[in-house]
Amino acid sequence: MKRNLDQIDAHILRELQRDASQSQRDLADCIGLSQNATWRRVKLLEERGIIKGHSARIAREEVGLGLVVFAMIRTRNHSADWLKRFRAHVGAIPDVIDFYRIGGDYDYLLKIVTRDMNSYDQVYQRLIDKLELETVTSYFAMEAIAENRPLDI
Repeated sequence: MKRNLDQIDAHILRELQRDASQSQRDLADCIGLSQNATWRRVKLLEERGIIKGHSARIAREEVGLGLVVFAMIRTRNHSADWLKRFRAHVGAIPDVIDFYRIGGDYDYLLKIVTRDMNSYDQVYQRLIDKLELETVTSYFAMEAIAENRPLDI
C-alpha cells in the first residue's frame, strides 16, 4: 500500500473522499471498526498530512461559475525571486483554483474557474499585470467529462 497505508486506512480514505460529511458512527460502521478506533485513525491520517482537510464539492454551474480555462504560461525568468513573486501574484487571484509548475513547452499551468469570458478577461488582465510573461495561451473547456474525481487509493 502507498505511504505505509494499511487496508483500513485506505478504506477510510476512500470513504471520506466519497462523503466526508458522514458521521463518525457511519464511517466506523462502514469500515468495521469502533467509533474510537476510527476517530484515532482519522486523527493520525490528519497528523501525518495525508488528510489535508474536509471540503464540499460544489456544482460550479449552479453558483454561476460556468467557464473553465486552462492557461499555459511560458516565461523567460526563472530566478528564485521572480518565482516567489509569481507564486504570490497568482495565489492572490481567487479564480485560479489549480496552479502547477510543469515540464515541457510551457512552464506553468493554471486552472481558472470563472463566470464568463468577460470575467476571464479580468483574470487575464490581472495575471499579466506587474510581472513579465513570455506567453499566455488559454484553452477553454467545452465540457467537463470527469471533474473532481477521487484519488484511486
